[in-house]
Amino acid sequence: MSSRVVVVALQGDVSEHVDAAKAALATLPGGDKWVVTTATKPEEVGAADLIVLPGGESTTIGKLLVETCLLDVIRDKCCEGVGILGTCAGLVLLASEGDESVRRTGQPLIGLLDIKVRRNAFGRQKESFEAPVEMPCLGSEPFPGVFIRAPVVEKVWGRARPIAFLDDKIVGVEQDNIVAVAFHPELTDDPRLHRYVFGKVLKLSCD
Repeated sequence: MSSRVVVVALQGDVSEHVDAAKAALATLPGGDKWVVTTATKPEEVGAADLIVLPGGESTTIGKLLVETCLLDVIRDKCCEGVGILGTCAGLVLLASEGDESVRRTGQPLIGLLDIKVRRNAFGRQKESFEAPVEMPCLGSEPFPGVFIRAPVVEKVWGRARPIAFLDDKIVGVEQDNIVAVAFHPELTDDPRLHRYVFGKVLKLSCD
């Protein structure tokens, strides 16, 4: 029976994440034993061996996660050791604490990462941009960061550790079986981040 990478398909770049995951798995020994699917129901997410939480509008996604009962499923799966990759809004949703806008809107948080986030840290949609991101865990070459209404990490504590940096800002963290970034790796042709997550969480060799 194949193991599953499941992309939560409530909003965001779902098909792009599916394509990026398939492309990364195709380059890894043992990657052919994995399948990539999408999910909108608790039983579908419950079958995951790795969960991808895409970007989108974090308040909307958070409410949909509650309405579909996926929020508790994702939290439970993580506690079982299932890996999670969160991007952009996924980073916000995985945080334990948010800024004033998160509190004001009643943003539901999954609360798995020991971090505080600030939403829309670089402005609204028209302020979206691309910039090189320093990610030492991926090597010396910067990662091409695509930032769309992106958050930043304002505070890190506990088991969380920063892994991605834009100038003096933290734009990616890692904690146990979770990797979350403020940008959109699925919108680039660079497979390194997906490969890193699969290598770390799925124990697939990246050599």
